[in-house]
Amino acid sequence: MPSEQPDRPPHTTKPIALFPLGHGLFPDGLLALQLFEVRYLSMIKKVVKGELDFGVVRLVQGSEVAKPDQEEVFENLGTLASLTHHHQPQAGLVQIRCVGGPRFRVQSAERDKTGLWLAEVNLLPDDPPEGIPLHLQPAANHLGRVIADLQRQGLAPEDMPIAAPFRLDECGWVANRWAEILPLAPQQKQFLLAMESPLARLATLKEWVGELFQD
Repeated sequence: MPSEQPDRPPHTTKPIALFPLGHGLFPDGLLALQLFEVRYLSMIKKVVKGELDFGVVRLVQGSEVAKPDQEEVFENLGTLASLTHHHQPQAGLVQIRCVGGPRFRVQSAERDKTGLWLAEVNLLPDDPPEGIPLHLQPAANHLGRVIADLQRQGLAPEDMPIAAPFRLDECGWVANRWAEILPLAPQQKQFLLAMESPLARLATLKEWVGELFQD
């Protein structure tokens, strides 16, 4: 069941499947998963056919793998996941790669007979393309160097931990990438994900990790 979160004005409502994980997903972030539970194998078949969308929510209580008599509690705010690649190396195992889409807030959720959470969610607006003020610019410069170092290593685009396009001039995109990369507590990452203001999100990272903002 979802944990309690403050209400926020809805944007667009739609039904989706939920994938509770120990960590959340940020918009434009990358996620690789191995699916072997019946509930998720059934889900991904529908996703591949275009019959169902799914999103990631951070697990607050319980295990990522279903256990008898276990209660799953997850955050009310999560992120849609868009499937970019899927592969079935053997029966009962599917490997997928996804990219984060819009954030959403769960309005109601219930389990189907396989244990899959199905929810009605409100999709939230994307971050506005807010520019980076001078005092926060070192965070973008530092991230640009990280990306350049990865490219110099000869990584193929599909193997990069950060997906193009690289929007290094936008507060939200830069803040989200650092929120993924940094070894922050899951609660801190969720706090950042829930922030409405991209500028405030990047400024909060400066408070937490000041060395990122030193050229």
